[in-house]
Amino acid sequence: MPKLVANNSASRLDKRPVFGHVGTYRPGDTFRNRLELAFSGVHRPPRAGVCGTQKLGAESIVLAGQYEDDEFGEEEICYSGNGGRDPKTGHQTTDQVATGTNLALLKSQETGLPVRVLRKVPAEDGGPEVYRYEGLYQVVGANYGPGKSGFQVFVFRLRFWGGGKAG
Repeated sequence: MPKLVANNSASRLDKRPVFGHVGTYRPGDTFRNRLELAFSGVHRPPRAGVCGTQKLGAESIVLAGQYEDDEFGEEEICYSGNGGRDPKTGHQTTDQVATGTNLALLKSQETGLPVRVLRKVPAEDGGPEVYRYEGLYQVVGANYGPGKSGFQVFVFRLRFWGGGKAG
């Protein structure tokens, strides 16, 4: 089983999984784009919303306003699973299935390891939106049922785990 580790490297090009904070990055830190996120190692995939594997679990997720069933609360997040969404319209058009990153999030519920959460937010200086590191969360539940559009979707509940929070 992977251990909770902090990696102190300046960048994460090595692709080893990290469950917990990466290097000196902490909640409230912002990143201009997905490439900056990937290079930092805080969220390695340049496009996917989940970084992880079905064997080890999810290391990080990004909430970017792409899924209609996502909800971001003060202490808890509802994060929609992957799949079934039309990339042009953003609407759910088919049922999601238990594969890939959905299985990674289910594994995280089983292991209890923390997941880094990032969220796309308006920049404080009025510039383009940025990705803000919100903190560490734990997957505490998962449901599979009809979403807002009527299709079957996974909705994962994540609760604030600790280690500081974005302001």
